[in-house]
Amino acid sequence: MGGCAGSRRRLSHSEEETAPEPRPPLLDRKGVDWKNAVGFWLLGLCNNFSYVVMLSAAHDILSHQRAPGNQSHVDPGPTPIPHNSSSRFDCNPVSTAAVLLADILPTLAIKLLAPLGLHLLPYSPRVFVSGVCAAGSFILVAFSHSMGTSLCGVVLASISSGLGEITFLSLTAFYPRAVIAWWSSGTGGAGLLGALSYLGLTQAGLSPQHTLLSMLGIPALMLASYFFLLTSPGPQDPGGEEEAETAARQPLISSEAPELKPDYSPNLSLQERWTVFKGLLWHIIPLVVVYFAEYFINQGLFELLFFRNTSLSHAQQYRWYQMLYQAGVFASRSSLRCCRIRFTWALALLQCLNLAFLLVDVWFSFLPSIYLVFLIILYEGLLGGAAYVNTFHNIALETSDEHREFAMAAACISDTLGISLSGLLALPLHDFLCHLS
Repeated sequence: MGGCAGSRRRLSHSEEETAPEPRPPLLDRKGVDWKNAVGFWLLGLCNNFSYVVMLSAAHDILSHQRAPGNQSHVDPGPTPIPHNSSSRFDCNPVSTAAVLLADILPTLAIKLLAPLGLHLLPYSPRVFVSGVCAAGSFILVAFSHSMGTSLCGVVLASISSGLGEITFLSLTAFYPRAVIAWWSSGTGGAGLLGALSYLGLTQAGLSPQHTLLSMLGIPALMLASYFFLLTSPGPQDPGGEEEAETAARQPLISSEAPELKPDYSPNLSLQERWTVFKGLLWHIIPLVVVYFAEYFINQGLFELLFFRNTSLSHAQQYRWYQMLYQAGVFASRSSLRCCRIRFTWALALLQCLNLAFLLVDVWFSFLPSIYLVFLIILYEGLLGGAAYVNTFHNIALETSDEHREFAMAAACISDTLGISLSGLLALPLHDFLCHLS
C-alpha cells in the first residue's frame, strides 16, 4: 500500500513537472484584446492620414508652385498662380477635384484589381509597401517644384491608403467584430487630426513644405502598430488549444506568430463570390451615394463657398471646411457603441439633400455667414462617418464566417467609387462656374 502510494506521489510530481503551462488569466486575455483594439485604431489613423492631408493641402498644391531652377540655399517661398479674377468665386485655374482624382483613382484601381490576385499576397508585405508609399508622398509633395510632381506625390498617398484599407479591413475578419468599430474610429481620427494638424501648423506660420515633412513619423507609427502592437489571432490551422493561445499573445513580428495570409480565395468559387457580392449591393449602393454627395461638396463646392466678409483668407476658409468635415466624420465613426443605424439609405437621402442645398447656395449666395456653412459641413461629416461605420458593421453581422473576409474587402469599393464619380463631375462644374462673368 505504502509503495503504491509513494509511486502515485512520484507520478503526480512527475506530471507536475511536465504539465503544460496554464492558460492565461482573463485579465491577460483582456490585455490582448485591448492591444488589438488600440492597434486597429492606430492603423485606421495612420492609413488615412496622408490621404486626408493631401486633400487639406489641395488648395495650396493648386495655388502655388515653387519657382523652378532656383538653386539658392534660401527658399524664395511659393510662387502664386494667378486666380481667375473675372469670376466671383475666386477660382484656381484647376479645380481641387484634380487633387481628389489623383488621391482616389489609384485607390479605385487597387480595389478593382484586388480580387484578381492582389488578395493572394500575405498581409505583412502589403502593409510595408503601404507605409513606404505614405512616406514617399509627404517627401515628394514637400520638395515638389511643379504641379505634376505634386500630383505624383498625391498618387503615392492614394496607393498607400487604398492598399492599406483593403488589407486592414480584410484583416478584421480574423479578430473580434469590435475591432471594426476601432478601425472606423481611427480612420475618423485621421480625418480630424490630419486636417487639424495641417490647419494648425500652417496657421502657426510653418510653411506647407515643413508641415508635410513634420508628418513623416505617421508611416513609421503605422508599421510599428502592425508589427509590434497587434497580436496574432492564432494559427489559421492550429495544432491545438495551447498552440493557438500561445500564438495569440505574440506580436505579428514575432517568429512564433503564424504568418497571416488571406484564406478566402481557395474556398470560394467565382460563382460564390458573385453571389456574395450581389448580396452586398443593399449595403454598397447607399454608401456609394453618400460618398458621391459628400465629396462633390468637399472638392467641388468647398472652393466655391467663398465669403469675402470675413477675416479668413480663401485658403484658410478651405482648410477650416476640411477640418470641420473631418471632425464630424470622427465623431460619427466613433459612435457605433451608442448609436447603430441599420437602414443607411436614409443617410444617403439626407446627404443628397445636403448637396442640393449647398449647390443652390453656390449659385445664389443666399447664406449670410460663413458660420452657417460651418454648421452644415459639420453635419455633412456626421452623415458620412455614420454611413461608413454602420455599413461595415452591418456587413460583419450579416455575413457568415467563411464569407466575411471577402465581403469586407469587396465592400471597400463603395466609398472609393462614390468619391471617384464625384471628382469626375466636379471638374466640369468648376470650369463652368468659374468662367461665369
